[in-house]
Amino acid sequence: MKEEEVKVEKVWSRYSDEELEEFRLIILDKLEKARHDLQLLTEAYTNSNDHDIMDTSPTFKVLEEGYQVMSKEENSRLAARQEKFIQNLENALVRIENKSYGICRATGKLISKERLRSVPHATLSIEAKLNQK
Repeated sequence: MKEEEVKVEKVWSRYSDEELEEFRLIILDKLEKARHDLQLLTEAYTNSNDHDIMDTSPTFKVLEEGYQVMSKEENSRLAARQEKFIQNLENALVRIENKSYGICRATGKLISKERLRSVPHATLSIEAKLNQK
């Protein structure tokens, strides 16, 4: 083999354990907040936190009831979205354990630290995300 062929530029194939730990802490923080938000949303659309007589007293305020139904439906949609976000964060923790976190699933290159700090569950680099559209 020629010496030129053996000399290969070192490319980082994954983030270091220290960097993975930094991302793990970011994800755990976001996960705690997301679970808290999900609890609030779930309580809002299930009325599990109400201690009043709204469910037993007769009411003739149709508009208010319509608003309450719409509000519950919106909270239900937001809760479903929050559950998906939590699942994505949990999947990111699994990738950290597997040491495959931060690798773009489209290009195989490392996703920038800046992107991962703002979107810690990202699986695509900015370039791959833009090309996806």
